[in-house]
Amino acid sequence: MTSGSLRPAPTRPVAHGSAPDRLHRPIPITVAHWAEYAALRGMAGALRGLGVPGAGAVGAHIGRLGFSPMRIRRDVAVDQIARAFPEHAPDVVDDIARRSYEHLGRTAMETALLPSLSRAEIEALFAEVVGWDIVEERLARGNGLMLVSGHIGNWELGGAYLAARGLPASVVARHMANPLVDRYLTRTRERVGLEVIHDEVAVRRVPRAIRSGRVVGFLVDQAAIGLASTWVPFFGRMAKTPRGPAVFALRLDAPVVFAGVARLPSGRFRFSFEAVDVPRTGVLDDDVDAIVAAYTNVLETHVRKAPEQYLWQHRRWKHLPPPDRARGSVSP
Repeated sequence: MTSGSLRPAPTRPVAHGSAPDRLHRPIPITVAHWAEYAALRGMAGALRGLGVPGAGAVGAHIGRLGFSPMRIRRDVAVDQIARAFPEHAPDVVDDIARRSYEHLGRTAMETALLPSLSRAEIEALFAEVVGWDIVEERLARGNGLMLVSGHIGNWELGGAYLAARGLPASVVARHMANPLVDRYLTRTRERVGLEVIHDEVAVRRVPRAIRSGRVVGFLVDQAAIGLASTWVPFFGRMAKTPRGPAVFALRLDAPVVFAGVARLPSGRFRFSFEAVDVPRTGVLDDDVDAIVAAYTNVLETHVRKAPEQYLWQHRRWKHLPPPDRARGSVSP
């Protein structure tokens, strides 16, 4: 379960002429950090014998505790679901929220098991893969690939699947507030074959990865810092959204593909890929906004199909848009 101390750690904006590798300040490790880390490692060890289905069931139970009685960000989740789906009655909204906590618990426990799974076992978790030919065709162009997604389904398993299929894949990630958990999650991703690029060095390392023909994955539904975000519609409300993938795509001539991982009733997963248009009108800001709106629109489509699989606990509309964007819209 993602809670207080597991939130992303704040990072400072990149200053002109500064060295990106030095921008993330080390966080002092506290007793609380060690306790949280020990609980995570202990839980991961205990779950190995249960396999992915058993671990997911335990995670669902933990998630239900987060919804009730612990009520971790429950008001945030319920409010955002109600605003996103105004046609739903309060009892339907509560049911979606409860199931989203169960799903988040499953996702957390499945992710904890990743280091113990072989590539064949990771691939076997996916019952359906749709649009893989799009990934192969875009990569064959020789300009790398920007792969965008959101906190929908099990995004960590999606990255592991790419590595299991042998793709040269990198993922852009934020640091976690708990440095011990942060290192553990980074090692977990690296063990399954992913290169981790932390966001404070992305400006330098993403172009290098793309030019070498790699797939670079971004989660695009949590606001970035300062000029790294723009405002586009998400469920009818302007949301501050990362613009980095769009900027990189235009400057590096890289294709953009949306990747969505959905949990199926069987407990296995469906991985789907959809090309995102990259317009080039010559007006950079307009083109960036159009691309960001396009991949945000695809994400919204995925969330509407399975709202209980989305991370509603994150304050997606925490930031208020400036007056000139409050009622604006960008056509995807």
